[in-house]
Amino acid sequence: MLNGLPESGGIMPEHRGRKHHQDRVAETLREEIGAMIEGELSDPRINLCYVSEVVLNPGAKSALVYVAIDSAVKDIAKAEKDTVAGLEAAKGYIRFELKDRMGVRFVPELTFLADRSGRFQARIEELMDRQRKREKVPAEQSPLAEQKAGVE
Repeated sequence: MLNGLPESGGIMPEHRGRKHHQDRVAETLREEIGAMIEGELSDPRINLCYVSEVVLNPGAKSALVYVAIDSAVKDIAKAEKDTVAGLEAAKGYIRFELKDRMGVRFVPELTFLADRSGRFQARIEELMDRQRKREKVPAEQSPLAEQKAGVE
């Protein structure tokens, strides 16, 4: 044993249990906050959205809540800003409800953020498709087509 760690360098079993517990808490937070957004929060600033991910800090004192906005919205940047503002305004109610629903003494401090990963992924795909189309040489200009024409 070196520096309190087993020689294998692996994670101690109690850390695995703690990680599993944090994952379960994060998933429960994601489900419960998502349910509140769908049916209970009536703030007009909150657009059609879903909770894509909840990331707990290691001590579970705070959590980042990533919210993905429906991509059909016209001005997505404004919708993200308004939705995050609406959720931040409802943070006290959300934490109170979570404490009651989850039956815990402490609910982490929540920070709401817009999840732009889906939009970025779609944009990357669009750019990659565009690049692939540019790289494709039209059939009549390809060297293979010229060889076939010369053979005839």
